[in-house]
Amino acid sequence: MRLFFLLVALAPIVFSESNKCNKKTDSKECLKGRLEIKGICSNYVITIIKGDFDTSKVETSWTDPESDKQYQNAFKLGSPCTFPSSLNEGDEFYFEFVQETKEDCAVCMAYRPVPEKINLISVINSPCPGLTP
Repeated sequence: MRLFFLLVALAPIVFSESNKCNKKTDSKECLKGRLEIKGICSNYVITIIKGDFDTSKVETSWTDPESDKQYQNAFKLGSPCTFPSSLNEGDEFYFEFVQETKEDCAVCMAYRPVPEKINLISVINSPCPGLTP
């Protein structure tokens, strides 16, 4: 009987801890983006190329001081630990903004210029309905 009460008492703790690893979606909007810069130490720049989104989450126009190239709707990746390493500069992919991710990897501290806006995202493995090429 003690074991039963112990399990009942611990269940909320176990379930709440396991949910912390899950991504919480900030928006149900699926977007199409492009990895523009795959910089040193996960200084990645992503642009949104298709979909409806809150423009306050991006730099509507950002110029890379290293190349003088201008990007529209750009932001810095804030979730490098969950971003697929298989994506390279110029690759297009689908994603959604999230409020949190499991960030448990080591990222070096070298700096590369990036936009001021930073976003956590979750890459989606299939095209978004209505955003297909």
